[in-house]
Amino acid sequence: MIRQSQLTNLFPKVELGEVVEFLDHLRKPVTKKDRVFGPYPYYGANGQQDSVNGYIFDEPLVLLAEDGGYFGDPSRTIAYQVEGKCWVNNHAHVLRPSKRIDIRYLCRHLEKYDVVSSVNGATRAKLNKTAAQSILISLPPLAEQKRIAAILDKADAIRRKREKAIALTDDLLRSVFLDMFGDPVTNPKGWEIKELREIAHIQIGPFGTQLHKEDYITGGIPLINPKNIINGRIHPNYKISISRDKYMTLSEYHLKLGDIILARRGEMGRCSVITENESGWFCGTGSLIIRPYESGNISLYLNKLISSHSIKSQLENACLGAIMPNLNKSIVGSIKIPVPDPRVLSDYVLISDKMFDLIDNIKRQNFHYFFSSLSQSVFSGELTRYDRIAQEVG
Repeated sequence: MIRQSQLTNLFPKVELGEVVEFLDHLRKPVTKKDRVFGPYPYYGANGQQDSVNGYIFDEPLVLLAEDGGYFGDPSRTIAYQVEGKCWVNNHAHVLRPSKRIDIRYLCRHLEKYDVVSSVNGATRAKLNKTAAQSILISLPPLAEQKRIAAILDKADAIRRKREKAIALTDDLLRSVFLDMFGDPVTNPKGWEIKELREIAHIQIGPFGTQLHKEDYITGGIPLINPKNIINGRIHPNYKISISRDKYMTLSEYHLKLGDIILARRGEMGRCSVITENESGWFCGTGSLIIRPYESGNISLYLNKLISSHSIKSQLENACLGAIMPNLNKSIVGSIKIPVPDPRVLSDYVLISDKMFDLIDNIKRQNFHYFFSSLSQSVFSGELTRYDRIAQEVG
């Protein structure tokens, strides 16, 4: 994320209000019940919210979040470009670029700008007009702005292709799973059905009486809770971990190779297989451990099965009526599991390993970080580094 203090004197710095016209006075919010569906996009802080039958603007513009934006989140953007007939509500500043600044350059400059120090509001962060007008913009010559914008657009396109490739590979793996095993509810392959408790030990994470907030330390043994399970992978937070001494007193919650850790509250079906990298970590209070009685290929299959749409729906229905969906040992243990032929399991694991290798290879290229580095190099004035990275993009 780009901080104002990082901008250098390499290019002149100007305030945003000097290079754009704020058209906020033309905005008009329309409540959802009063909107009439039509062909024109209705925009808010973070993109299109609806389609309506009228428009306010009809020109290329940059919209900058005023309130409700992803302020402080480096993975999300706070500005985006629109053009053509559209309607904008009062949650986004409407910016008309002057002739001094290229609209694509402006959008790229603002989309990841760190405005956290400039926003206010206790319950809903707001970047008011005065603060927005004061945002510092690095202003190279117009031709250089266009060159920078073109390079960033190209780099972003490559990044998006990488992300699409990962998504397509995930989709393909889901298709392979259904083709080899069939839907777990209808069981078209006729596999033997067992309850999960028959093929795996289930262990709920520690109770609050066993693990207190004061037991958490930084840099200890990672604690895995639902928020650490993202898209089938584990992302530890080393600031929320436990000491070795505390860890040794709670041995039943140690994670082992081949375990499946499942979030038992919030979004149903979030789970991940414990690999050698996570073996020895700790199951948090919001998770539970599924430990197959037989080691081998069954873990990968169970993990994919539990995260499938069919099983997720079962778990959600089992938790109906709860304010916060919360799984228990009985609900998880009663999941009906089709038990495939071991040879089919083995074939599935071989295919999965190849696909995971492909995904890992794409991720190792870390193009998201590459794009962020390029953006930061441009707008922080580190042009030597920017030129080097730009040459890699071509």
